[in-house]
Amino acid sequence: METINDQFLSLDLNPIFRGRGMLIVGVTGGVASGKTTVSRIFEEEGAYIIEADRIARELVQPQSPAWRQITRVFGKEILEKDGTIDRKRLADRAFSDSGQRRLLNEILHPRIKKEMGKRAREIGRKDPHAIVVFDVPLLVETGFHREVDRVVVITSKEKQQIERLKKRAGMSEEETRRIISSQMDLEEKVKAADFVIRNEGSIETIRRRAREVFQELRRIALQKRRRPTDK
Repeated sequence: METINDQFLSLDLNPIFRGRGMLIVGVTGGVASGKTTVSRIFEEEGAYIIEADRIARELVQPQSPAWRQITRVFGKEILEKDGTIDRKRLADRAFSDSGQRRLLNEILHPRIKKEMGKRAREIGRKDPHAIVVFDVPLLVETGFHREVDRVVVITSKEKQQIERLKKRAGMSEEETRRIISSQMDLEEKVKAADFVIRNEGSIETIRRRAREVFQELRRIALQKRRRPTDK
């Protein structure tokens, strides 16, 4: 979920990907800006994808250590009848109170970091020259962008973000605006980007731009293999 990635620490993967030629790419943007769409296009082109959001969902399965901590902190009212965490209820709590959001982050971040590192190392063992994409919503806010080789920022107009959120998550416009306003301005994220993909047109347009960016990433990866000590 996009409320959990607030304070990433170093993944300490340098011995794995710096020396062997793996290229680590951070993909980020605002909520409903198109990160998943771009990551999927990169995957079609040959990249390996590691999603912080997906890992978070896996970590909070009923009776897991993270699930137990979250339910102790936030109460059983955030649970569905089957014991799974209602992500919308939890997000409502987290977005309404910065202290609550900080508690959630403290529970999940170390576990997410550990799992992302594990998966990247597994990829490195299979494919030392892989292009690995870390899909992390708050990549820039957390300083995690300094841990990757290249940063790709996906932007979108606020109106488009609102419409996507309303359609995807069934949220009211007020809820969507609250979420968007709680995040860093997209143009601030752009300042940290090596590549920007503006998701403001058709799917064909974003697909074409994403493929252009990936071709450049492939070129950088090839250069890195020739000079493995360079960023």
